[in-house]
Amino acid sequence: MVEHGFNPDWERKARTGIGEAVFCGGKSAAQIEHLLSLADQRKHSLFLTRLDSEKFGALALQRQARLDYDPVSRTAIFDQGRPSPGPAGVGIVCAGTSDMPVATEAKRTLAFHGIDASLVADVGVAGLWRLTERADELSAWRVVIAVAGMEGALFSVVAGLVPGLVIAVPTSVGYGVASGGAAALSSALASCAPGVVTVNIDNGFGAAVAAVKILSRLNRLEANTTGLV
Repeated sequence: MVEHGFNPDWERKARTGIGEAVFCGGKSAAQIEHLLSLADQRKHSLFLTRLDSEKFGALALQRQARLDYDPVSRTAIFDQGRPSPGPAGVGIVCAGTSDMPVATEAKRTLAFHGIDASLVADVGVAGLWRLTERADELSAWRVVIAVAGMEGALFSVVAGLVPGLVIAVPTSVGYGVASGGAAALSSALASCAPGVVTVNIDNGFGAAVAAVKILSRLNRLEANTTGLV
């Protein structure tokens, strides 16, 4: 049912395994307040993305107090009883600290879905030893989310080192021909390392959701196999 122009998908979690998220870009503080009120009435958790500090500061103080807000990733969690963090299985690697907003968005999206992922930062290929010395750690993860801007070389290098699925997240970090993330996106799509999956520029949320779905399916298959044995 549409309520005052809003029609949240309250059954998304039950249907797809992914909790309801609100993209706050383009929404006013009043609209966000109304969505939070609707969720509160239903005891429903929400994940808010692209919520900048100015818009967060415009929310009523009682709303702010109930949000777990992170200004780096511009995300907020409205917690109405989320799952407790379980085994990770997912790791996040980012090339530089400039990529941290996108990497942190992915990490917090995973946390919202009950996955406490590890984050390895500032291991870009300009100093390759920083990455190779963590290769054993990266290889233990079932899914690796690789976040990089500039030329996006990190994606192919990581995929050539680990057995797990690599999800590439190109970022808009860069200048000149790398401006806006187009070069990194092209590198991800043209990777010579087989099996690299790519999401849109700056889409840490989408990469994390893909990882959640993959792990959910793997865990379900393994549970069924264990039951048969």
